[in-house]
Amino acid sequence: MLLSRPRKTAVLISYGCAKNLVDSEVMLGYLRRAGYTLSTKPEKADVLVLNTCGFIQAARDEADEAIGRALALKHKDKGKIVAVAGCFVERYRAKLKRRYPEVDVWLGVKDFDHIVEAVERKSYRRGRTTFLLHRDTPRVLSTPPSWAYLKISEGCSHECAFCAIPMIKGRYRSRSVASIVVEAQELGARGIKEINLISQDTTYFDRDEGRKDGLIRLLRRLAEVPGIRWIRLLYGYPEEITPALLEVMKEDKICSYLDIPFQHSDRRLLRAMKRGLDGRRALRLIEMARRALPDVAIRTSLIVGFPGEGKQEFAGLKGFVREARFDQLGVFTYSPEEGTDAFRLGDPVPEEEKSGRRDEIMAIQAEIAASVQQKYLHRRLDVLIESFSSVTNGRTIGRARFQAPEVDGVVLVERTLSCPRAFRPIERVEIISAEGYDLHGKIVR
Repeated sequence: MLLSRPRKTAVLISYGCAKNLVDSEVMLGYLRRAGYTLSTKPEKADVLVLNTCGFIQAARDEADEAIGRALALKHKDKGKIVAVAGCFVERYRAKLKRRYPEVDVWLGVKDFDHIVEAVERKSYRRGRTTFLLHRDTPRVLSTPPSWAYLKISEGCSHECAFCAIPMIKGRYRSRSVASIVVEAQELGARGIKEINLISQDTTYFDRDEGRKDGLIRLLRRLAEVPGIRWIRLLYGYPEEITPALLEVMKEDKICSYLDIPFQHSDRRLLRAMKRGLDGRRALRLIEMARRALPDVAIRTSLIVGFPGEGKQEFAGLKGFVREARFDQLGVFTYSPEEGTDAFRLGDPVPEEEKSGRRDEIMAIQAEIAASVQQKYLHRRLDVLIESFSSVTNGRTIGRARFQAPEVDGVVLVERTLSCPRAFRPIERVEIISAEGYDLHGKIVR
């Protein structure tokens, strides 16, 4: 049925990772280009778009709850259009259409550029591959005014036994260096000071085109972009952290920050996961990185409760965390995913045990983080200001070069007599105390 009234107000709610957020910003860009007014009030919107994640069960549960809330609003306003997009749709479209017949639009990961045609019931040719940004892609930034994500590829060509991403998004496809540089130039011209390069595997960039030095070439080009002060790499695979990459990361604009998902330390489990670098080799890589970049901050992701992880394997993982002394760490409990190689292994570790193991690792990491934070006390650091208005107790939120957005700690910055009015995008801050994963500091000018 055609729309019964002009549809001009749209709300988009994004779930999942930073890569999903960029897809959401792209859809907002197309909606705004088509004349839609963008709002943050779902109850008053003519069009409500949910961009979902379908990576693990917890994300799918969150998406189900979001769809339920959206349809409750639709029951009160029969003319409201509800569109559900993203990974969850790409993976389970047929099941979802049967479960939620009242949803008006289903949009997978191949058709973000057709969001307008979809909500306006216009025909379009569905894409064959996951949508890949290009230099003319419109985008509405939703991050603070000082930083943005910059997506450099789509898909993944790794074959990790636990991961459904290749099934959802296909094989790795790099954007052209030219299109990435153009987007970075536009971000710099808009006042963005930090760009965070994101991908399923940032270190794999351009390898799909047969070039092993693609990321290094890209970083050198991005370092020349006016206005951009910080460049951060997120999501790199251990095997692809090379001496050549570490060398180019010595460039002043590139943050000494590595996000390396080791997943585990046990050799047998890693073999079952189809991952490389056991704990011993991982520690050698960490040592190499810290030797090349003395101020490097290293973040990792781990999985607990993978089939076959017993007390001995978990004890080894705890020892690995203690020895590695990561600056930041995230822990996921294993989620069996249909269609993956690990799915046939079952799910023998009880959920309660998985949660307990996650809490144990995080408790160890909390002790390490408290110790690591001490090295920043009384140091003067450059801090990127995220909120330009005062918050509780006269402090505002910022981040140092060793803190990635949304996943790491922050620097709570106090106003001082030397900074009575406006904050600058990057301030010099003296660290005066530490609390948990956060630091407290005052501006020095």
